[in-house]
Amino acid sequence: MEELIKTNNPVTLSFVEALLKDAGIPYQSLDHNMSTLYGNTLNSIARRILVDSDYLERARQLLRDADLEKEADWSLGE
Repeated sequence: MEELIKTNNPVTLSFVEALLKDAGIPYQSLDHNMSTLYGNTLNSIARRILVDSDYLERARQLLRDADLEKEADWSLGE
C-alpha cells in the first residue's frame, strides 16, 4: 500500500473516498480516530488514504481530474 493523500480536511477525505469507491479502487483510510484519541484537540494529525501500488497511478489520475492534485504531496515534484 502506498500513500495517495494526507490531509486533515474531512470534506477532501470524503470526496477522495467517494472517487475511489466509484472507480472500484480499493483503499485504506488511516489515522481516522487519532483526533478522537487525543480529545479532538489535534487537528494537525492528518488522515491518510492508501492504495495498492497496482492502483496508484489510476488513483493519482482521479485526483488530477478532480483538481485535487495540489492536496497531495506527490504533486509537488515527485
